[in-house]
Amino acid sequence: MSTGQINTLLDLWAATLIKHQDSPPFTGHWDLYETIDSTPLGNVTWETFSMSYNGEKPANNVPPQMAAKYNMWFCDPHLLVHHMLSNPDFTMEIKYVPYQDYTNEDKCCYKNFFSEDPETHGSAFVPPIVGSNKTTVSVATGHTEYHPLYLSIGNIFNGVQRTHHNGVVLVGLAIPKSTKEHLEDKDFCNLHCQIFHSSLTKIFDSVKPNMTIPNVVHCPDSHYWHVIYGLGLYIANYPEQLVLLGVVQNWCPKCLNHRRNLKGDGPSLLWCREHTNLLIQELKHANLWYDYGIIQEVMPFINDFPQVDIHELLLPDLLHQIIKGTFKDHLVDWVEDYLYSNRIAAVAPFAARQHSFKQWTGDDSKALMKVYLPAIKGHVPQDVVHTFSAFLDFCYIVRQDMITEDDLIQLQDVLDWFHQYHKIFKTMGVVLGFSFLRQHSLNHYSLMIRLYGALNSLCSSITESKHIKAVKEPWHHSNRYKALGQMLLTNQHLNKIAAAQSDFDACGNHKSLDDYDDGDNNNDNENDDAPQAHLNHLCVNELQNQTAEGDAANVIDGPTVQAHVELAVMPMLGGAHDVSALMHDLKLPNFPTMIQQFLHNQLHITDHEPPKFDPATAPAFMGRVFVFSSAAASFYAPSDLSGTGGMQRKHIQATTSWQGGPARNDCIFVSMNDKVNCGLDGLAIVRVLHFLVVHWFAYITDSWDPDTGMYLITSSSHDDGTPDISIIHIDCIFCAAHLIPLYGANFLPHEIGPHDSYNMFHAFYVNKYADHHAFEVA
Repeated sequence: MSTGQINTLLDLWAATLIKHQDSPPFTGHWDLYETIDSTPLGNVTWETFSMSYNGEKPANNVPPQMAAKYNMWFCDPHLLVHHMLSNPDFTMEIKYVPYQDYTNEDKCCYKNFFSEDPETHGSAFVPPIVGSNKTTVSVATGHTEYHPLYLSIGNIFNGVQRTHHNGVVLVGLAIPKSTKEHLEDKDFCNLHCQIFHSSLTKIFDSVKPNMTIPNVVHCPDSHYWHVIYGLGLYIANYPEQLVLLGVVQNWCPKCLNHRRNLKGDGPSLLWCREHTNLLIQELKHANLWYDYGIIQEVMPFINDFPQVDIHELLLPDLLHQIIKGTFKDHLVDWVEDYLYSNRIAAVAPFAARQHSFKQWTGDDSKALMKVYLPAIKGHVPQDVVHTFSAFLDFCYIVRQDMITEDDLIQLQDVLDWFHQYHKIFKTMGVVLGFSFLRQHSLNHYSLMIRLYGALNSLCSSITESKHIKAVKEPWHHSNRYKALGQMLLTNQHLNKIAAAQSDFDACGNHKSLDDYDDGDNNNDNENDDAPQAHLNHLCVNELQNQTAEGDAANVIDGPTVQAHVELAVMPMLGGAHDVSALMHDLKLPNFPTMIQQFLHNQLHITDHEPPKFDPATAPAFMGRVFVFSSAAASFYAPSDLSGTGGMQRKHIQATTSWQGGPARNDCIFVSMNDKVNCGLDGLAIVRVLHFLVVHWFAYITDSWDPDTGMYLITSSSHDDGTPDISIIHIDCIFCAAHLIPLYGANFLPHEIGPHDSYNMFHAFYVNKYADHHAFEVA
């Protein structure tokens, strides 16, 4: 908050306490800030240094970049690592000794960065993971840019890094000094690049001594460990990688392939530090530039540190190489060159998916990946469909939270299929050749996974999402005048608060939200329509307030459970309140019998041989009902955006009007144990009419469609043609499901919208690309 808002909030707080002759804990914003500043926990102060060019300068007309001073602000990474290692939040989320992980079938699997085997000589090996990327905080006021540097450690688990959770911290911040005319100036670019490397050398200088001499550190397990540091991976997008390596544009940062030979379907020799240094010693500038893509003038910072090779430490960039690069900028654009279709606009809504793309972001590309394949089938050659199917499988495999040896075999198979099938674009005349750097980079993923574990927590999306909390929000909360100092202070305050909170939690001074009275559940409720007053009545369930944010997935922290569904706290306002009225709303004359069938099944759910259902003797119910139109499904989805326990929550909707528009009735996976013979491990699919009245789907075949790799289903009906509708128990719900119509070869009328998707089509694909959880399930 701004200081004015803090003061206003404290004044309002004080006004509520006057009648109690009490006062809030802080008298004003300065009192609050002083309290935070006095907190010893998380206390790593910001330091600064300046750099300038010290080489030969022309006698006259010295270029401004040679005379300028470049300021860098940083926190001592040595102290930041100490704070991470002592953070009690990481007690169950950290490893001190490298390990190898195996499945129950005794096959090696790759997950956390620390599942490897370096020589640590009896000490705990702590590899700092560094990431950097320039970001813009304001376009309207002149492209105010900052260059943040982030730090994590390889010992903590993937989930901690993906959710940040104090596992990714800001270690340095600078304002890039460049103008448009400088961007094309080779000398300035080289100078800027070298200043960047020299800054990194200076920042990590405090870590260097303990790369060979153990350091004693207090760790989350309350023990003191001997620690050896070694620079770990570096997370950066491709332009940043070029700066780190001193490599020319359009050359691969991982291998020696020439920039004109990046077809990507053959073996490659990898770069190494010794080979690069030898080339620089032996070859002239022109040979280095044109034959190897090396910029001789740049001395990488990594050369100042022992046993480190920057070529090995640079990771593939999932966000820019795969999602925004190969998928959107290559494959999708190639298909658009071949055809234009309106099919995507008619796909049913699903969490985190939108329908229009004015400016493409990484999230837009991810959203399009979810629905693109069925939308183009029937309008492009079969090999194009196979190309996308293979590529999407590759994307979802490399972004999994844990990857086994079987997954790596499958990864290589789908990559081979991709290279085989995507030649169709050359046959159609859409492209002339396939020497594309981003497609070539796909070859390096398998090796990187074997070396460093799952890559989903080591991607530039981690640092880009950190921009919001570390740079963008502090900038917007500043007064814009000399904002850098205010931003640094905000980060320092937030680090102290986070450290204090972790310490309070470790000491037991913490209540979860569930421990607090929400103001409703424990009060006497005089409303006869409230479900708490009628616990003996049948409930059919929903969340009251629907917002655009409510449609997206929610990140929640553990504990880890496979799946759990909570019905909404409040019922729908208005509508049917008894069985008879609900029967007319649903147009189901046999609805009372359905309730009987449901109650009969629940009464005999544990019977080995349950009696046959007889409406004459089965319990009947004709009393009050409460209709709910949504529920929240929490489930284990570590490959998606999730909390530290790998948990995520999505809302399932069944409402007559979604956000003031048409009705929305989502689909769900229902657990049937071994009662359903299909390829989804006993999961059936239903569409929710009301919670928990559902319309069943049936699998068309027991195997998936060979072109898309997705299962095909159709709405189920009884022998007399009536829809197969019944009531299910909430514990049967596994999670949300997403269906995409089997469109056929015809184009769709423009008036068909997403709300028509489940009503106007008869056959559907079970969308395994809806998210990573669906990919692993389906």
